[in-house]
Amino acid sequence: MSTLAAIGVLAVLIFVHELGHFLAARLQGIYANKFSLGFGPVLLKYQGKQTEYALRALPLGGFVGFPDDDPDSDIPPNDPNLLHNRPLLDRAIVISAGVISNLIFAYFLFVVQVSVSGFQQIDYHPGVTVSGIAENLSTAAGKAGLQANDIIVAVDGDRLGSAKPAIVKLMAEIQDHPQQPIVFEVQRGTETLNLQVTPDPNAEGKGQIGVKLAPNADIILDRAQSPIDALGKAATEFERVVVLTVQGLSQLVTNFGETATQVAGPIKIVEIGSNIASTNIAGLLQFGALISINLAVMNILPLPALDGGQLAFLLFEALLGKPLPSKLQDTVMQTGLFLLLGLGVFLVIRDTANLAGVQQFFK
Repeated sequence: MSTLAAIGVLAVLIFVHELGHFLAARLQGIYANKFSLGFGPVLLKYQGKQTEYALRALPLGGFVGFPDDDPDSDIPPNDPNLLHNRPLLDRAIVISAGVISNLIFAYFLFVVQVSVSGFQQIDYHPGVTVSGIAENLSTAAGKAGLQANDIIVAVDGDRLGSAKPAIVKLMAEIQDHPQQPIVFEVQRGTETLNLQVTPDPNAEGKGQIGVKLAPNADIILDRAQSPIDALGKAATEFERVVVLTVQGLSQLVTNFGETATQVAGPIKIVEIGSNIASTNIAGLLQFGALISINLAVMNILPLPALDGGQLAFLLFEALLGKPLPSKLQDTVMQTGLFLLLGLGVFLVIRDTANLAGVQQFFK
């Protein structure tokens, strides 16, 4: 059920994106004769008064078609309601409307999430939680009497602080003291204990004690108290996620060799969404908002076959005072579409092969 929910979210986001293009055209009186979800062979279609609505076989996106590109169209080439006959601004609105729709929809999902369940906030406390004992790595922690759910607040009298820096500090203390006793101040329920731990050396000569560590923190839900509060909290979360998405994309470009394996295709995205959807409706809403923002950011990139690529053509037209040759534009866009579909198919195959069930099948 959660897998179907994740697939449904992706389908809705694609629909929202293409609906943005479609409405931006129709509301300006611009002809739009095709509205398609997916690429390739048509599975289902409905012919409306002006537009053919279709569901296609390859669920890797969608498109809105215009009679400008249809050789069988009976609309005169000089008709002012054809897209290519409209001013630059009108065309830019149509092209960018998909991205804008995804961003607006993401914000709407955040508003619903913070109103219904709230955003998860992490309330950090001093110390580091022992989330588990790993005696396969070292028995030092077990010999010292450390237990799961203990909270280490100090090492040799030095307070650790909180959050990630506390974990980094504790790990450094352990690694720097192989075969040297150190004293942990530990909180166990209402008790405060002082436990002496002697780290074992690992293969590199660094200390290890055989524990799994996590921040000492509580998860709280920050729920909106009013509609105005919901709009404000959603705006803050929206800004945070957009910034993180842009930063992540920047890291992908600047460190492509290291981060390329992290690029996810539709199968992996559905798997992630399925895991999130299995928790609660708030997780599904957040998943939808995150993917919607990612779709918007990716589509605005100035690459062929993406909205940003078409906006780049408009920019050249504005600078040169005339559009680039249509043959050149068609070649660039078709090449980009071919590469984009090829990448999509590759990611589908790779992510499918990496699914736990598929790997189990070939064992």
